[in-house]
Amino acid sequence: MWNANDNRYEAMQYRRCGASGLKLPAISLGLWQNFGAGSSFANAEAMCRTAFDHGITHFDLANNYGHPYNGSAEENFGRILKNGLGAYRDELCISTKAGYEMWAGPYGDRGGSRKYLIASLDQSLRRMGLDYVDIFYHHVYDPETPLEETALALDQIVRQGKALYVGISNYDRAHTTKMQKLLHELHTPFIVNQPSYSMLNRWVEEDMLDAYCLENGLGLAVFSPLAQGLLTDRYLHGIPEDSRISKGNTWVGSQLTEEMLAKLRALNEIAKKRWQSLSQLAIAWLLHHPAVTTVLVGASRPEQIIHNVDALTHPDFTEDELQQIEEILNG
Repeated sequence: MWNANDNRYEAMQYRRCGASGLKLPAISLGLWQNFGAGSSFANAEAMCRTAFDHGITHFDLANNYGHPYNGSAEENFGRILKNGLGAYRDELCISTKAGYEMWAGPYGDRGGSRKYLIASLDQSLRRMGLDYVDIFYHHVYDPETPLEETALALDQIVRQGKALYVGISNYDRAHTTKMQKLLHELHTPFIVNQPSYSMLNRWVEEDMLDAYCLENGLGLAVFSPLAQGLLTDRYLHGIPEDSRISKGNTWVGSQLTEEMLAKLRALNEIAKKRWQSLSQLAIAWLLHHPAVTTVLVGASRPEQIIHNVDALTHPDFTEDELQQIEEILNG
């Protein structure tokens, strides 16, 4: 029987999610890639156990995560829970989402209807073998469903005891504002927005979503912090043959220009002076933002998780470092 590391909470930082009472680890594990039926189950289990052993208590899923078929990441996570991690259920914060295409027919298509959200969460709970999730997200704004309907569905899910808190993902500031007003009127524990955000993808700043969330008590759980691998040392000297870019499995290949490479190499020089890797610098930079509650990292092997957690050993920036980073990114 597997037993978790007794010292798992010593190095991790925990941050209150917005104005709620819930604390999330500064680094969370996202199960988007490498946890489905087409991946090694032993490796997926080792990654989850390694994450928890290093203080990562938050595991983020969605109904459509998993390759080669939707839901297989939740199925595997359910097996991982049964194999020992579930013994620590009260120490875990488990989240899942619904919003993208999931099953055949009009009720499983992309959307935010009451029918789709409630049915989807019921399926997710069965796949994971859970009575409830800690956070349930609407995964993407649906222009064809009234926000009032989506809000009422999220409220019903909490009142049924199927989720403790609710959140939204991929919502801009305008729709976040409207959703917060609706859920505030319903007294629903709406605590978090999950947008993409990185040094190379700063739309949340341009949209002022970060400022809104900070001012209005919502946490930001940010995903794609390494810009699909660009903010790692993987591409500093060209495109490796085994990379996702070389295989055409990611959209970021078109962004890997000589200008981008120059920026990445300049950022890497700052990271080296801080005794960090480029990826650790990118994570620490996000966590420096007061609106960010947690950074969702992906992984393909346990060692990557440990490496990302080590970003917390150098969390602070000097004003000179921040200015240099801005000059590089805006250059």
